[in-house]
Amino acid sequence: MAESFDTILEGGRIFTPSGLADGGVAIRDGRIARIGDLSGATAAEVVDCSGLTVLPGVIDTQVHFREPGLEHKEDLESGTRAAALGGVVAVFEMPNTKPSTLTVADMADKVRRAEGRTWTDHAFFMGTAAENAEHLAELENLPGCCGVKIFMGSSTGSLLVEDDETLLEALRHGRRRVAVHCEDEARLRERLALVRDGAEPSMHPVWRDVETARRATDRLLRIARLAGRKVHVLHVTTAEELPLLAANKDIATCEVTPQHLTLEAPDCYDRLGSLAQMNPPIRDGGHRAALWDALRQGLFDVVGSDHAPHTLEEKQGAYPRTPSGMPGVQTLVPLLLDHVTAGRMTLERFVDLTAHGPNRIYQIAGKGRLAIGYDADLTVVDLKARREITGDWLASKCGWSPFEGTTVTGWPVMTWIRGRAVMRDGQLDGPPAGRPVRFQDTLPASNLELEG
Repeated sequence: MAESFDTILEGGRIFTPSGLADGGVAIRDGRIARIGDLSGATAAEVVDCSGLTVLPGVIDTQVHFREPGLEHKEDLESGTRAAALGGVVAVFEMPNTKPSTLTVADMADKVRRAEGRTWTDHAFFMGTAAENAEHLAELENLPGCCGVKIFMGSSTGSLLVEDDETLLEALRHGRRRVAVHCEDEARLRERLALVRDGAEPSMHPVWRDVETARRATDRLLRIARLAGRKVHVLHVTTAEELPLLAANKDIATCEVTPQHLTLEAPDCYDRLGSLAQMNPPIRDGGHRAALWDALRQGLFDVVGSDHAPHTLEEKQGAYPRTPSGMPGVQTLVPLLLDHVTAGRMTLERFVDLTAHGPNRIYQIAGKGRLAIGYDADLTVVDLKARREITGDWLASKCGWSPFEGTTVTGWPVMTWIRGRAVMRDGQLDGPPAGRPVRFQDTLPASNLELEG
């Protein structure tokens, strides 16, 4: 008797645990039930993927969706809408909102706000401050929490952790991997005079120089080893940090962004002005080349977009009063696929950085692999499609992208989340039904009793 499924995606190339192969993906009850040869199988819906490539669903582990408190820039609905349109199935959202995410109530508020409004699955980082450092072991296990985030430089309110004592205190409380923004706040203050009123945005990487990043990363790694804590270094930008990270892979994973792989100074500041302003900064071609070399050698564990939107009005102010950050969750997949087309990375490396890597780093339960038993999270792409990134495609509230007008080869055409097609051919299929991501470290105990 023929096996029956809810949905079958057939006719495309499938990224299986053994690599790319012809075949299909069968879905039942929101999970992957079979992959490979599905001849003779039936389904309520059969989706023709001829000419397409079916990949494990892309997970963006660093986004800033600005809710609560800054919804004029972005909110959970608009941010996840952009993510789904860009082929992303799940996002991890950062704690520098207003108020910052620092307490049990703050985390519960974000989880509640997401109910019925998110197009993708989601989780939230717990922020770190002196006042909650000793409670992080409990806070990191809250429902909806993907882990702890530390800002060593340039954050808002009490989220800033600039001294070694507070950093050590935070790292000693808890066991999950801690994500860290590495810029040395003391050095930033020392060099602030370089960018007084009238400075050009091209001074951003001069003010926030290589030593600002290297010094913070070195401090973090030393203190993390002292605390015996695993850490994850976000948005690495300098050649000088790479040997430090390579020497500490037993305790440290690391991230690179599409922006730092694609843009370089001084060109980006000449073309885009403060639209190219982000922290840590876009640096020159020598650092960009070093990041690519490290990526090809396997040093980087994940690519995150660091989606950090601000309005055009805010961005068009006078530097250095302009805010740092740029949107990126919707353009992550197209930009990286274009790099695949250009031969800068393989498709296998793309999958490792956007699906397998997030699964490993954060111990995600049931996501991040195209394998039997996992959630049916799929990013279906056309590797040959040549498209322009246009303003009318962008869904972020901020309404702009530094990559607007860029033509890429490789495009997301379907986003499947837990067996449901959330996006097909650039159109969302509602209502939004995102759920909190689950983690192996915090799975609740079952209420079932032992039999026998």
